[in-house]
Formats: sequence, C-alpha cells, structure tokens
Amino acid sequence: MNTPDATQNTPSEPKLLDQLRDRIRLKHYSIRTEAQYVQWARRFILFHGKRHPRDMGAREVEAFLTHLAVEGRVAAATQNQALSALLFLYREVLGIDLPWLDGVVRAKRPARLPVVLSGNEVHRVLDRMPGVHGLLARLLYGSGMRLMEGVRLRVKDIDFERREILVRDGKGVKDRVTMLPETLIVELREHLLRRRRLFEDDLRLGKAGVYLPFALERKYPAANQTWSWQYVFPSESYSIDPRSGLERRHHLDEKRLQRAMKKAVIAAGITKPATPHTLRHSFATSLLDGGYDIRTVQELLGHADVSTTMIYTHVLKRGGRGVRSPLDALV
Repeated sequence: MNTPDATQNTPSEPKLLDQLRDRIRLKHYSIRTEAQYVQWARRFILFHGKRHPRDMGAREVEAFLTHLAVEGRVAAATQNQALSALLFLYREVLGIDLPWLDGVVRAKRPARLPVVLSGNEVHRVLDRMPGVHGLLARLLYGSGMRLMEGVRLRVKDIDFERREILVRDGKGVKDRVTMLPETLIVELREHLLRRRRLFEDDLRLGKAGVYLPFALERKYPAANQTWSWQYVFPSESYSIDPRSGLERRHHLDEKRLQRAMKKAVIAAGITKPATPHTLRHSFATSLLDGGYDIRTVQELLGHADVSTTMIYTHVLKRGGRGVRSPLDALV
C-alpha cells in the first residue's frame, strides 16, 4: 500500500504546502520566513519518503533535526529555524501540538563575540563606498539599524525636524525610534529628491505601487501608490511580487550592499570578516565607549533584554580597555 504523498493535493483540500503558505500569510510573517518555512517543510517530507506529516510526529521531527545536526553539520541557528518551521506546520496548519522534543540532538551555538570595527576602520571602509550603497552604509552605522531595517525604510519614517528614524516592524515585530545622524541630513534630502523623480516616473508608467504590510493594502487601497509609503532605497528595476503577482519596484536587494561592503573592506586592507551588520555592532560599542548608558543603547538597538546589549561591554574590555597589561607596568 502506497503512503500518501504530502506534496500532492486531493479533491477535498489544497496542497499541504499551500495551506502552510496561507497560514503564514494570515499570521503576517515576512516573505522570507514564508520561503524558509516552506522549504524546511518540503525537506522534512522528502526526508521521510513523502509521508504526510499528519502520519508522523515528534519522533520523525527529532530524526530529521538530528540528521541536520550530525550529518548535515548545520549551524545552530539553521537547525533552530528548521525546528520553528516544523512546529509552525504542526501547530498552525495541522492543529497538532507536539510534545517537547527531548531526544533531538541540537547543534551547539558557539559563544562568539561580535565583530567590531574601530572608528578609524569604519572611516576607511565607508570612504570606499560611494553612491547609494555608501549612503545606506553610513545610515546603518549612524543609526544602529539592522540591514533589512535599512533597506525596508519608508519615506514617511524619516523625521528630519526631530532628527529621528522610526523603525517599524523590527525584529520581534516591534517599532522603535533611533537617531538620524546630522551629517547625513543634506545628503539624504538630495537622495530623496532623486527618489521622488523616480517615483513620479513610476506613477506615469502605472508601476508606483509598493508592498504594504499586513492588511493595509486592503484597508487603504490607494496608499501603496503614495509618496510617503515608498522605499527610501528602491531597486533599480521592477520585479514580480511572489504573493500578489504584481509587477512593481521593490526595495534595494540587500545582497548588493553586502557585496559592496565586502569590496570596501578588502580595499581598506581590513582582515576582519566585516559585514553590514558589523556597522550595527560598531555603532553600539562606539556609544558605550563614549559613556552612554547601556539602557539607552538597548532602546536604540531594539533589544528586548539588556543582557543582549551587555555582549558589547565584553568587546570593550578586550585589547586592554578594561585591564592594563602587566608588561606595560614594567615600563
């Protein structure tokens, strides 16, 4: 007797993966989370010979996650992502609450300090990043935003009068306020003038619509074609929205900034594995080194727990910042 193929649909209900997509969208998860969760569900089903997840349970989930850790040697974050995807599949789609997975072999998350650049190193890197990529990189360093928070920034969320940036739907689906660097105001205003002309061109072509989060597109059907909702850092070309099927201009591809910064780091002669996220780390350590209260830094970064922010105090103590070398005492 053949086992049911979970990837095939039946006359009575849509495919399981389509049900998963629908549930993810109902919960307002990002398109990236949707893609990853569907990918992990598919891999789990194929790993067990296309058996339907309804006919499996905690034991099969444990076997799959253990396989990832032992044979796949995946990073701890990757395994945790797979676990989250499968728990979502069982709880939200199948209505099955799996018992605690005690038998799973978990990939160990290495205890690593964040990579941080000194002020001089940041200057050397940013000096080698011209144009839009340079502006975005300076904004990340000057505000402490995450990479995706920067590329998803909307026009309406920049307050030039108050010198603030409102970061919406950050990690943990939380809003927060961070600073707008004074030194970027003129350059950012000029960038938005050019961005406005691009928006007006898109309007004439009927392609000015942008993605709106949650149910706003249904509630305010005309808002997606207004200037205030446009991305500050748009893509150079149009693309097809995988959810709506509409052709429109998305935000800048974050991989472009990652590649631009990698080239700048190499050109600056820096051997540290610095990425755009390193600018956020460097923002935090710079503020703490300047004497700012750790609670203030926690709020600017959007950390839920101050213990997450405390990791930067460990970075500051390295290299003799907190302790004087005994060799120096001999001089």
